Amino acid sequence: MLVKEIYEALRASPQWNQILLIITYDEHGGFYDQVSTPVTGVPSPDDLVGPPPYYFNFDRLGVRVPAMFISPWIDRGTVLHGPSRPYPTSEFLNKLDAWAGTFDCVLNRTSPRTSPRTDCLVTLSEPVKMRDREVNENEKLSDFQQELLQMAATLNGDHRKDVYPHKLVEKMVVAEGAMYVENAFHKFRHVCDKAGPEELMVLRLLLLLQQRHLRRQLPNLSLTRFFLVSFAIIDQCPTCDFFLNQIHSL
Repeated sequence: MLVKEIYEALRASPQWNQILLIITYDEHGGFYDQVSTPVTGVPSPDDLVGPPPYYFNFDRLGVRVPAMFISPWIDRGTVLHGPSRPYPTSEFLNKLDAWAGTFDCVLNRTSPRTSPRTDCLVTLSEPVKMRDREVNENEKLSDFQQELLQMAATLNGDHRKDVYPHKLVEKMVVAEGAMYVENAFHKFRHVCDKAGPEELMVLRLLLLLQQRHLRRQLPNLSLTRFFLVSFAIIDQCPTCDFFLNQIHSL
């Protein structure tokens, strides 16, 4: 459903003819591939060798990862089974990047299109549900759901309590878990909003996690509190004192 909604939004955009949407499944859920992964001819990125007893040379690839290229500049029904040949160049950071293939052949064909397609679907069909029953909201949380909830606990401060991580989730059912995650995120956003920085600033300040001067000022602050505080601090942001008080009161 997410892919459908994103595609339809882009398809309705006036900029559709200038768009290339790339969807890759980096975490595709498994390690199996019916095609053997390459084990020869793959360069090590930096010639480092792993520790004993395996001494891994980092000279083989993992399983293939599916991807979609969506654009009115790509012919209908185009299927690629692999990238174009690699182009060695000194501009890459390591040997593996220089060796890796590129997918520019999707657009830069022997005979490139001179105009975008006009037959791209405006709406996609409804995705088929993978299960034949509705969600049982009274069912116990799965392992994955428990991990998501434990991650949400780092937003509202529950990760500092004795019940974290296992007792916090062991008796919860799906409905309770969903409500907990939603409330934790709303609390996190509420504190961020009260701190006063603009929305764009909040997104950019994620990079401040490693601010050394902040670590020196707050040596005993937990990682999660440090993460939250980093949202409000940029060059001694005036909202710092307010934000610190809010985080400590969580």
